[in-house]
Amino acid sequence: MTKVSKQKDRVLAIDMGGRTTKAVHIQRRGETFALCGYALLDAPIFEKTMSIELLTEHLKAVNNAVDAKIKTAALSVGVNEGIVRHAEMPKMTTDDLRQVLKLNSRNYLQQDLNNHLFDCHILAPALPAKGTDPAKPVPAGQQKQRILVAAAKRQLVDDLAAGARNAGLVAESIVPAMVGPTNAFERAMPEVFMNAIVALIDIGFKSSSICILQQGEIALSRVVAIGGDKLTSGLAEALGISYAEAEGIKVGMPSEVQMQLENLVTPLARELRASIDFYEHQNDRAVTQAFITGGTARSEFIVQRLQQDLMVECKVLDASNFLQFELTPQQSAEIDQVGPQLSVAIGTALAVL
Repeated sequence: MTKVSKQKDRVLAIDMGGRTTKAVHIQRRGETFALCGYALLDAPIFEKTMSIELLTEHLKAVNNAVDAKIKTAALSVGVNEGIVRHAEMPKMTTDDLRQVLKLNSRNYLQQDLNNHLFDCHILAPALPAKGTDPAKPVPAGQQKQRILVAAAKRQLVDDLAAGARNAGLVAESIVPAMVGPTNAFERAMPEVFMNAIVALIDIGFKSSSICILQQGEIALSRVVAIGGDKLTSGLAEALGISYAEAEGIKVGMPSEVQMQLENLVTPLARELRASIDFYEHQNDRAVTQAFITGGTARSEFIVQRLQQDLMVECKVLDASNFLQFELTPQQSAEIDQVGPQLSVAIGTALAVL
C-alpha cells in the first residue's frame, strides 16, 4: 500500500463504490479541516476487471466534477479487494513486518496472499490475561506484538496508481475502504472513539462491513455479502416495480412496504449481530452503540430496524460534523442528505492529511 512521505495540506479523496463513486476535496487548516467540494458520480460499468483506460477516464470525470485543481489524490480499495486483519507477530520494524508477510502470509494471516502489497500498524500491547504474572519477563526471541495488517493485490494497486497518473493525479495513498469510516469517526466523535466500545457499520452496494472499535482500536472487522443492492432488488421483486422506484421507496419508506423491507433487512442484521456476539463472547465486554454509514443509512426505517435486531442503539454517523464547509449553496443544501455516503472518502482523505 502506498505511503505518504510528508504531510499534505489538501487532497482529493476518491471512494470508488460498486454503484456510486464518492469524492471529497478536503483542506487542512492548522488543527481544523475544511470540506471545499464533493461529487457523487455513477461508477463505471465493466464485466470483470476495470481497464486502466476506463479507470483513467472515470478519474478525470471525478476530478472535473469536484473541480479541486489539485494533483494530490488518495483512493480507497473496496472491502472485497482490500484485506484488513489482525495478527500476532515477532517484534520488528514495520518494514521488516511487511517483508515477513510478503514471504509467509499463511503463517500469520492463515491465507496465501501471493503478489500482494502489505502495510502494518503496530497496536498497543494487550492487557495481561487474568491469572498471569505481568511482571514475568518474556525472552527477547519470544516477544510478540499485535499488528493490524492491510493488504491488496499488487496489480490492483499498480492499476490504481497508473489510472490516477494518466488522469493527471498523484496517488499519495491507497487505503482499505474499511479503514475510512474509522478515521472519520475518530475526528467526528473523539471522546466516544477513545473511551467506548462501538460498532461502525458501512452498508455498501454489494457488501457491508462492520468494525468494532475498542477504545480507539479496531478490535474486529468483517465483511458481510449483503448490501443496499440486495435490499433494493428484493423490494423491486416483491412489489413488481423498477429498481429506481424501489430505491426511492427504500429511502422514503411508505408504511405499506415495511413488512417486505423488514424481511430483507433481517438477514443483514443477523450477520451483523453474529459479529457483535463473537466480539462480546471473546472479550467479555459489551458493544454499547452502533453507527451506520452508506447510502442506505438515509433510510430512517432501516436504521430503526437494525437497532431492533441488533439490540444496540443505532445512529447515523455524521462523518462531516468536524469539517468547516466551504461549499456552493447547492452543495451546502445537500450535504446533510449525502453526508452518510461520504464517510469512506472523508476517512481516506484523513489518511493523507
